[in-house]
This record gives sequence, C-alpha cells and structure tokens, in this order.
Amino acid sequence: MSDPAVTVEVRDVHVSYRVFEEPALGLKQGFARGRMRRRSRRIHAVQGATLDLFEGETLGLIGPNGAGKSTLLAAMTGLLPLRSGSIRGRSRPSLLGVSSVLRPELSGRRNILIGGLALGFTRAEVEHRMDEIIDFAGLRADIDRPMRTYSSGMHARLRFAIATARIPEILLIDEALTVGDEEFRRLAARRIDQVRAGRGSVVLVTHNMNEIRRFCDRVIWLDGGSIRAVGEPDDIVEAYLAALADPKPSR
Repeated sequence: MSDPAVTVEVRDVHVSYRVFEEPALGLKQGFARGRMRRRSRRIHAVQGATLDLFEGETLGLIGPNGAGKSTLLAAMTGLLPLRSGSIRGRSRPSLLGVSSVLRPELSGRRNILIGGLALGFTRAEVEHRMDEIIDFAGLRADIDRPMRTYSSGMHARLRFAIATARIPEILLIDEALTVGDEEFRRLAARRIDQVRAGRGSVVLVTHNMNEIRRFCDRVIWLDGGSIRAVGEPDDIVEAYLAALADPKPSR
C-alpha cells in the first residue's frame, strides 16, 4: 500500500511579530512626548517548525499558552506572514471561525445567511443548503429564535455547521470544540470524518487532552515556538501531562 499523499508541507517556518509595551498615546500626549518612540519587543512565536500533514489524517497540536499553536495555524492559512521558511498546501486551508460576523439579536436562520455570505457563498447557495445546515446543527425547532436565547452548546453547533457547510479539503480547528456540549462533539466528529473520508486533512488545536485522544491520529507538542515531540496521541499526551505536573526547563 502506498503512503498517503501530503496535503500541507511546512519547512523550517519562523513567524515573529512586534508587540508594544506601552499603550498607544493619545494625540495630546503624542505632541507632549514629541518623537519619543514606544518601547517594543519582538516575539518569536514559531521557530523552525517542520511538519507534513497527510490526507485522511487528523493532526493534533498541543502545548501551553504561548507555545505558537494558533500562530502556526494562522500562518498555514496565510493570515500571518513568514519571517522565513515555506508552507505549501494542496489547497488553501480553511480556519474554522465565522463567530465575528454573527449577530446575537438575529435569528439562527438569518445568521446562517450572514455566515454563509461571509464564507463566499452566494445567497442562492446558502438558501439551497439552509435545511442541511439547520439539520446538521440540530436546531430545527429553534432556528427562528434570536441567537441570544441559545445555550452555549446551541451556539457552538450553529457556528460549526455554518463554518463547515462547504467541506474543505484542509480544515484547521482552533479551540472550537471546547465550548460545545456532547451533542456538538458528536456532530464535530461526524464532520471531521467527512473531511477525512474525502481524502482531506484536519489540524486540531485544543487544551482538552480527551479531544486529542478522541480525534487525532498523530500529535505534535509545541513548546516555546518549537516542536518538542511528535508521535502517537497517547504517548505524546502522557509525556506532555507529565511535564506539566513536573515543570522543569525543557532546554
């Protein structure tokens, strides 16, 4: 049997950005300070990451806050520029997230339309998929209520159903599974299986190790922007949890 094809190739990727250590000055303060510059420092968020993502695979990214997980996902979608290195994909990865455009005062049905348009669907395409999205979210009885009346689990199911209405070849999920209920996780697992069945790939970032064990075929442990370990979910999760329990310098 031939090896699975690579869907995303990441080679020696470095991502950094500058953060300012003072709040922005107002106009009056700016004149008073003249040309004095604000202090800043460069954050090296990802340092030398190299990995392959394979078709039919769910890859987990774990690590503490600030390890570079979300930054690496953003770089894979092209949302953040690379300082050096390269990322090549068979298609452009889709980062799960339409939350910013949804309106809590509007109905679930209306938000499906708004979210679908934000994802690049035409109005006719959204209308054509409307029933499928509603049924996938399990909100048939509540779809015409304002979203502000939904539980957190209902919110999560609707957001996920909208964001994955067009099943991508490469799906990146950043902490999106942590806010839902068990029904939502069941739906998410079904959608992930659909991506993989279509010879697609999934990257999952989460602090929930049960989700990593449940969904992932392989896990990468990021620490301080660098890849510390790669391997089977149980092995990497156990090593990571042991390191958290006995925090010693990793370098």
